[in-house]
Amino acid sequence: MTGGTTSWLDPAEQAAWRRLLTVESLLRDRLDSELESSHGMSLGDYDVLVHLSEAPGRCLRMSELADRLLLSRSGLTRRLDGLVREGWVARKACPEDRRGTLAEMTDSGLRVLEAAAATHVRGVRRYLVEALEPVGGMSALGRGLEAVERALGTESNPGS
Repeated sequence: MTGGTTSWLDPAEQAAWRRLLTVESLLRDRLDSELESSHGMSLGDYDVLVHLSEAPGRCLRMSELADRLLLSRSGLTRRLDGLVREGWVARKACPEDRRGTLAEMTDSGLRVLEAAAATHVRGVRRYLVEALEPVGGMSALGRGLEAVERALGTESNPGS
């Protein structure tokens, strides 16, 4: 704050802000729980596998994967440890830069992702897409999120 007074959120703004945080957390928890119970993977694991599946050769530099997932390098390392143990991802040396490490989705990882994708999509449709239909649908949500991204000065990454 510099010099002026703070324009606090009014009760309606505060309620909407808190609802956004709560709903986002509840949605992620529900999707995570469904993936865990049906496929033995977390939503975070699913996100890693999705990004790798979309990459050329199902392979990305660890630093690029961390950036895409908005994770620290150490956070990604911990997440990948479990995926490597499951046999869904392999680490390998980067041929262009011996200091770099690549994360590569295995065939087993692709199979488990393909199975988990149906569960994930069903959840997204049920809890988000269908819930929003009566109030303008996903296009209204998309427009609102684009406005927030512009305010944050970030670029949209629709593949996430």
